[in-house]
Amino acid sequence: MKPSIWFGVATLLLAGPVKAQSLAGIWQGVETDKDQPGASWPSVMRVQEGKSTGLFGVLYQEATGQPGVTATFQVQAARTSGGMRLEHVRKLNETGANPFNYWCEGIILFTYDPALEKLTGRADYDPIGRCDKGTYTLYRVKLKSAATVRAGATTTIRVSGRDVRWYADADLKQLVNSGNEYRTKLNKATTFYLTQGYYPTREGAVIPITVKVSGTVEKPTPPPAPPVAAAPADTSRPAPALADTTRPMRPAPAPTLSANPVVLPTVLFKQGTPELLPDATPALAQLAEELRARPTLRLQVTGHTDRIGESKKNQALSEQRAEAVKAYLVKAGIAAERISTIGYGDSKPLYPSPDIRNRRVEVSEVK
Repeated sequence: MKPSIWFGVATLLLAGPVKAQSLAGIWQGVETDKDQPGASWPSVMRVQEGKSTGLFGVLYQEATGQPGVTATFQVQAARTSGGMRLEHVRKLNETGANPFNYWCEGIILFTYDPALEKLTGRADYDPIGRCDKGTYTLYRVKLKSAATVRAGATTTIRVSGRDVRWYADADLKQLVNSGNEYRTKLNKATTFYLTQGYYPTREGAVIPITVKVSGTVEKPTPPPAPPVAAAPADTSRPAPALADTTRPMRPAPAPTLSANPVVLPTVLFKQGTPELLPDATPALAQLAEELRARPTLRLQVTGHTDRIGESKKNQALSEQRAEAVKAYLVKAGIAAERISTIGYGDSKPLYPSPDIRNRRVEVSEVK
């Protein structure tokens, strides 16, 4: 999907029901053309499987050396014995356009390598101008080792992808590892946020990978303390007051609510669904604690999505995400009438889409 003179990165959306050798997910890489040495078009591809047969999604491209020249296409695809056959449907967005450039459209035949999680594509474009052929090389980040490890045991977590970076947070501020293997010890279920440095783009994806744990960490029994001779009682001083053990300990500080929307950064959702990710639980439990401590407080929960997919479906999904948070709070003992919900679909992204952080909720106090 490169332009003839100016070129941009392609984004394809693949996500859907998990099947054998499913191609659902986010693929990142590059398009090249042997007839244009030195030229390249970094690409991000996202597709998902439809309810019926076939795949659908988006394809985004940037032009190396041409800042601001990009295009995003809606695409559809069908599985083949060795991969998939992808076809451009329509152009969704284009930046940096001028009368002397255009984007090529047509058919791309992809071959899938499951060992490397790699797609190799051969494009056969519609014969417009210099549009003819193109070659794609795309990789997908996917967990290749066990999804559950022994608590406290040294283990090696392996993933696919090229030039992989591991972060401890969705904001990508805590880099913990690089490469396809990470040797570590986990004591609880942990989510890592992975990126690929292979032909990065402004639309580069963040892939959450969650590794669960089984068993418990055995704590060594401390040696008994040596006996200490009792000191003679000092009757000249009053005895210290005993600690009041009848009072409950105060809970950890909860999110400060106000009339202005507050983003809950760890309350995120699986792509295309209202299903909460595991890391959402601590923040929601903390929010429920504040609501219990302030019984007159009323709350509004606002749901959001990224800009993948159709706007009408995203609107419904954002409302479902707000309702999922409400359902959690009601289950935690908060009266349903204290919580209202609303969804804004994909109309208010905080980050360039696609980005997991746009699949969020915000909460605000209702006066």
